[in-house]
Amino acid sequence: MPAVDGAGVKLIRVLGKNTVKDFDPFLMLDSFDSVNPDDYIAGFPMHPHRGIETISYIYKGGMVHRDSLGHEDAISDGEVQWMTAGSGILHEETLPAVERMLGVQLWLNLAADDKMVAPAYISVKREAIPEVSFPGGHLRVLAGRYDDAEGHQAQYLPLDYYDLHLDAGASLVLNTEANHTVVLFTIEGDAMVGGERVAAKTAVLSSKGDRITIGATEEPAQVLFMSSQPLDEPVVWGGPIVMNTKEELQQAFDELNNGTFLRDKMTYSEES
Repeated sequence: MPAVDGAGVKLIRVLGKNTVKDFDPFLMLDSFDSVNPDDYIAGFPMHPHRGIETISYIYKGGMVHRDSLGHEDAISDGEVQWMTAGSGILHEETLPAVERMLGVQLWLNLAADDKMVAPAYISVKREAIPEVSFPGGHLRVLAGRYDDAEGHQAQYLPLDYYDLHLDAGASLVLNTEANHTVVLFTIEGDAMVGGERVAAKTAVLSSKGDRITIGATEEPAQVLFMSSQPLDEPVVWGGPIVMNTKEELQQAFDELNNGTFLRDKMTYSEES
């Protein structure tokens, strides 16, 4: 559904609180697609996170990350920002005006045992993202592995995250883990998934199995593939903080109010 977040950023909220149980461990998916800078240049002012990882993929455009510990980094066309909020971080995201802003932000849950890990930030630059060609298209390995191509490796929950580009009428069969949650998002163009037509800007949850067929229609398609291990743990979600109990959530907000929210120094690295 259309939504407005941050200081006035217009976006499509694809996954959210109503989809948590079925799409576990994927909490939220926001889609950005605009040729009008007024839709997004207000950005996301400084705000807290705890208990999750945020993974921003900007296919076209740019995003600048700044955080409460003084780190600053920018990504542009085809790059990824991966932030582990862990025990707590304050950060802001600005979106400079460009010809077209196209991308997504994914929230990946952290297991109860990992909720309070030290926060961290990584930018995955174009040079660190393998691209694999196949008849009728190509895919980019944003995270995980595809055949012999290895992208950024998640430290906590395993994540295979591909950006799949299909020519009109082309298709690809992807192997999947039978016990994983497999989600597809049609970032641009309609697609055929398991023989069913899926409209653009739509997320679909696959049934359990060891392979899935993804195809383009009469037009080219760009599809994001996400696969991770479900946690099957309680989710208690309040704004930018996701914990396992109401007590943990209340503690986080109490710490925000009394100035003790930031517990650990953040580690910073860049993949290039």
